[in-house]
Amino acid sequence: MTGPELRSTAVELFDAAVAAADPAGAVRRALASDPLPECEGQLVVLAVGKAACAMMEEALKHLPVPSKAIAVTNRENLRELDGVRVICGEHPVPGNGSAIAGEALLSAVEGLGAGDQVLALVSGGGSALAIAPVAAISFEEKQQAGAVLLGSGLDINRMNLVRQCLSRIKGGGLLRAAAPAEVHSLILSDVIGDDLRVVASGPTVSPVGSCADARQVLQDAGVWEDMPAAVRLHLEQAEPVTRASEGGAVNRIIGSNRVSLEAVLMNCPEAQIVEDALCGDVSEAAAIILSEMEKSEVGQVLVFGGETTVRLRGDGLGGRNQELALRVALGARETGGDWVFLSGGTDGRDGPTDAAGGLVDGGTIARIEAAGLDPHAMLARNDSYHALQAAGDLLVTGGTGTNVADVQLFLRRS
Repeated sequence: MTGPELRSTAVELFDAAVAAADPAGAVRRALASDPLPECEGQLVVLAVGKAACAMMEEALKHLPVPSKAIAVTNRENLRELDGVRVICGEHPVPGNGSAIAGEALLSAVEGLGAGDQVLALVSGGGSALAIAPVAAISFEEKQQAGAVLLGSGLDINRMNLVRQCLSRIKGGGLLRAAAPAEVHSLILSDVIGDDLRVVASGPTVSPVGSCADARQVLQDAGVWEDMPAAVRLHLEQAEPVTRASEGGAVNRIIGSNRVSLEAVLMNCPEAQIVEDALCGDVSEAAAIILSEMEKSEVGQVLVFGGETTVRLRGDGLGGRNQELALRVALGARETGGDWVFLSGGTDGRDGPTDAAGGLVDGGTIARIEAAGLDPHAMLARNDSYHALQAAGDLLVTGGTGTNVADVQLFLRRS
């Protein structure tokens, strides 16, 4: 394969990984294999996350007409659905739409009885798309806290622990609000390890931890003092963990990052999964990938999956996948032969940008420098977007309608 063929093959394999996380297919299979029990009372169907519209549309094909149906998603995946109230929330930092969405979801389950039923369709991105701050915290303070978390370098598990402690909907809040109605949840997991408490901050499961745990996480990350005073005061109360309910919901995972990685193997006999939990800081992840690249043989395709983090130190534009791609390009600059490395978010959006990630090769750094830019300086200020843009190496897919974390691929010419 030539360089251009390597790049197109990498994109095709990434597309296969995204297709394996198709939310409509996942919902269809789940409801076919294990239909919802018959409901004598009201049926309320709620969807939240980047895959909300696709999940809702498919679910309604297999259900009686619900009493209420609400879908909350981001702008890229927003579309009208017959008989459904569709709300546009903001991501990755919650906005006014997110606040409207959170209150709408809670209102939809208010007053339900023991004979009623709720179907929750949950996918990644829900943490920001629907918010309902505790009474002690204002909307603006919740926004500030969210921005601090995004720049903290914390992984998704620890970020969502904090988010749960500041919310009336997360950490089982939706389940508590719906009690005593029966709650079933179909979950498309974007969390490595598939901890249901973490996906969209677990609206139908028990919380990850307590306010004391959240306070310790923020202090360990060095961002405690960056939090608004009202947030710190609330977390200092350190109340016991509130469990979701006596019986809890019936929660089922219907798609995940691992399923997407295995789809790459099905489409490429030369591929092998090297790491399915590539987490931590992007600098550490890049070192792991570069080490595996050095050991790889010609013709091999290395597959990685996970969700890294970035500690923001500059005022540039980018995301974890773009920064990871740029770091790999810098580290592999002297690597000979034709090779490509792709790092992309399966949701089609990496950080606050229009790109899913980056697709780099042995000429990436030279192209950046030819544009008059210093890739090291741009990396130092977290400006991977403009560096890769100058090289023509942004991976732009548009919103995919799903979200199962990130996929990385390394291909060397055979």
